Amino acid sequence: MKNAAIFGASGYTGAEAVRLLLSHPNIRIKALSANRHADEDYGDVFANFAGQDLPRTQAIDDIDLLDIDVVFSCLPHSTGQAAIAKALGHVDTVIDVSADFRLSDPALFEQVYGAPHSQPQFLKDRVYGLTEFARDSLLGARLVACPGCFPTCALLALLPGVQAGAFTQSTLIIDAKTGVTGAGRKATLGLHFSEVSDGAHAYAIGNHRHAPEMEQELSRYGYASPISFTPHLVPMNRGMIATCYVELSGDTSVNQLRALYADRYTNDPFVHVLAEGDIPQTRHVRGSNQARIAVCADRVLGRAIIISVIDNLTKGSSGQAIQNYNLTQGWDETLGLETTALFP
Repeated sequence: MKNAAIFGASGYTGAEAVRLLLSHPNIRIKALSANRHADEDYGDVFANFAGQDLPRTQAIDDIDLLDIDVVFSCLPHSTGQAAIAKALGHVDTVIDVSADFRLSDPALFEQVYGAPHSQPQFLKDRVYGLTEFARDSLLGARLVACPGCFPTCALLALLPGVQAGAFTQSTLIIDAKTGVTGAGRKATLGLHFSEVSDGAHAYAIGNHRHAPEMEQELSRYGYASPISFTPHLVPMNRGMIATCYVELSGDTSVNQLRALYADRYTNDPFVHVLAEGDIPQTRHVRGSNQARIAVCADRVLGRAIIISVIDNLTKGSSGQAIQNYNLTQGWDETLGLETTALFP
């Protein structure tokens, strides 16, 4: 049995990690950090955990790391770098769901996130944990940087085609929608019910922080051009859909592309490529670690539309974190993640 600490347990991704780890057969939740809610019963922080056998919350500096095997860090970007560096001196593995170790270039991190990286020495050996494309690197990894929710959704939709050379180098267009939990639990005017309900809007147009992360990973697999990415906020709690527009190379047909995707993901338990005419919906992955992908023909000859849906808190964050940790240990990657989607 491995002892886990969750840093940032008072946020949505931290709570999702707790929810999922409670059913993990090989992990015991030993410590929960929540600086603003230190020394509280976790059921008082999130009422849905009332009555669960969980430790009281602590300030992050009060956690005894000598008794911890793995840290799941769910802290906001730029706030957990020092804590992660300290943890790596004591624990076997750190799984980070923030943006802090996703970008391999510290100068790019500073450009995108507006602050210098305080622990760049860990970037060289960290594993970028898009699980379905990182398996060979995860076993025994000490620091895993989980992708952002938008990159997870979009890269699952794009990388098989990029790997196979099925797309031209013309600009990829990614149109994505997310629920409000993607912005975190902080009190922000734009996230109030009356501001979000009954409407949808684009944001961070042309400069979203996840675009450089997507370009970094696409370039690793052979796509060298910039992308065009626009996210939208829609009035739902959790869920994400990415609609990706691509130009096919050579004589590649949409049917061939769909078959390529089905073959690429045939051994991936959480990624499902749908049959022609079946379109994924966010409600069909809600609360699960599943991703559902459709490869569709565009009305314009030689183009395809690839649609991907995930739950931003699960496959887009804490679920993928647990999936990655399972593989660092050589375990079945589905442990603790067998739950089906919450429907209706």
